[in-house]
Amino acid sequence: MDFENSRAFAQSLDEQDELKQLRKEFLIPQHEGKDAVYLCGNSLGLQPVKVAAYLQKQLTNWHNLAVEGWFNGEEPWLQYHQQLRTTLGSLVGALEDEVTVMNSLTVNLHLLLVSFYQPNSKRYKIVMEGGAFPSDQYAVESQVLFHGFDPKEVIIEVFPRAGEYTLRTEDIVATIDKHADELALVLFGGINYYTGQVFDMQVITETAHKAGAFVGFDLAHAAGNVPVKLHDWGIDFACWCSYKYINSGPGGISGIFVHQKHFENQDLKRFYGWWGYDLTKRFKMTPGFVPAHGAEGWQVSTSPILLLAVHKAALSLFEEAGGLSMLRKKSLLLTAYLEYLIGEINQKHGEELLKIITPKEPQWRGCQLSIICKRNGKKLFDHLVENGVIGDWREPNVIRLAPVPLYNTFFDVYSAANLLDESLAILK
Repeated sequence: MDFENSRAFAQSLDEQDELKQLRKEFLIPQHEGKDAVYLCGNSLGLQPVKVAAYLQKQLTNWHNLAVEGWFNGEEPWLQYHQQLRTTLGSLVGALEDEVTVMNSLTVNLHLLLVSFYQPNSKRYKIVMEGGAFPSDQYAVESQVLFHGFDPKEVIIEVFPRAGEYTLRTEDIVATIDKHADELALVLFGGINYYTGQVFDMQVITETAHKAGAFVGFDLAHAAGNVPVKLHDWGIDFACWCSYKYINSGPGGISGIFVHQKHFENQDLKRFYGWWGYDLTKRFKMTPGFVPAHGAEGWQVSTSPILLLAVHKAALSLFEEAGGLSMLRKKSLLLTAYLEYLIGEINQKHGEELLKIITPKEPQWRGCQLSIICKRNGKKLFDHLVENGVIGDWREPNVIRLAPVPLYNTFFDVYSAANLLDESLAILK
């Protein structure tokens, strides 16, 4: 598409948007009596309007039914989480019984590593992206220490080449191949939180399996953002949060994926909990753990119904959008328009003041563009926030802007770029 840097053009794109009705399903933060330009869905998604009603319904059930709410009413709590599996599975390309919702992201990562990181004297190394989100780094480091190994000897990080910002797939493959004989696990993010790079999960998985290692992904920035095929790609496990692109509230409940091929694998250790026990026998309270079928067998604690209600409300909007296909189409266009406008700003100023470090190829990025500010970066970011454009600042000099197709408009993108241009002029 041939873009134009004008209000009228941005508004015309919004008029043509087949998903424009979804914006009214979200509560937009206000700035000086108007909708703020919210481009921070990569950190915390906006609140769906229907969350209040979904929450109130369960509060009413708690009021009217009390403990009997677990078994009675229109939506008994005992199996409430199962209502979410179909939509959630479609978002991450999984079979219904390969996913479940539970806990929070890092807790789930630890629980899955109990099963999928079982080092021995021969296979004990872990390959992961250099500069992974700190919680992943800390989780892996502590797991390595728990097993009695030295993280400096065990954890192999893959960093970008000198002068580059993103990883090359061939370098990831080469690293896996280099350590193949000693490799126990390959663990990557689906998308790097800092650069916004989408990793080639299929190739990474194929390479890891060829080396004889398990492979897992943290999909915190990928779930609800980009197409993922966890089942078809043969990925062993994955986990994600729900408060970014899935819009299920701050600290919202997490989800996990375990591939069907592992359901009957008796060699996989796991931590047991009553909620992961076979439901047909759970209330017999007998000793000896009998796991529930599928991913549910990795559950440990009782489902938090109020968090699940928020999650259900948020997931219903993906159903209204017809799944991820149409959203992805709009996302690519929104991000391309933002990229174009940033290029226009640089051209106007005669130098690359704003450098995009997110991959240029659409298939290797999601909603987010990460932008290095070469002059007065933090002041520039603060000026944006003070004037109603909400993005995300990452040290030392990066602004992350994420136009989310569920609720952001092309006019949002135009307005943010216009303010960026204005800010550069003011903050010389």
